[in-house]
Amino acid sequence: WQKKSKISASRKLQLKTLMLQIAKQELEREAEERRGEKGRALSTRCQPLELAGLGFEELQDLCRQLHARVDKVDEERYDVEAKVTKNITEIADLNQKIFDLRGKFKRPTLRRVRISADAMMQALLGARAKETLDLRAHLKQVKKEDTEKENREVGDWRKNIDALSGMEGRKKKFEG
Repeated sequence: WQKKSKISASRKLQLKTLMLQIAKQELEREAEERRGEKGRALSTRCQPLELAGLGFEELQDLCRQLHARVDKVDEERYDVEAKVTKNITEIADLNQKIFDLRGKFKRPTLRRVRISADAMMQALLGARAKETLDLRAHLKQVKKEDTEKENREVGDWRKNIDALSGMEGRKKKFEG
């Protein structure tokens, strides 16, 4: 069973629309602040020109000064763009390296290594394996002679089946 909501669906819808209206007003206010800040920055950096009462040579000097400022700003802008593009390419390279290390890490093929029992115990137990352990001492001893005798006794299985079934005499009657 599901827990019933304490707020009705119409009230939820009303609250959502209210929240969206408030968010829209906030976005508009922030955009207006950005426009005002941009205007203030431009007014402080670029003072209004007073061209009234200037002669021809004074106007030419003013134009040269303005061109020099424009060139300087263009150089700074170019330097900043170069730094930004360099940083973007560096970030992309690092992201690619991270992706390569995380996703495509190639695991080496494992090889069989011959290691003695003492070396294995030293690797597993570390400092605690000071005394050498004889691992074969605890094994059960098996006699090889018994298994060889059993193999010889088995022999050909067809002969054993005929012998055990007692069909030797009866089989000759059918064959002959």
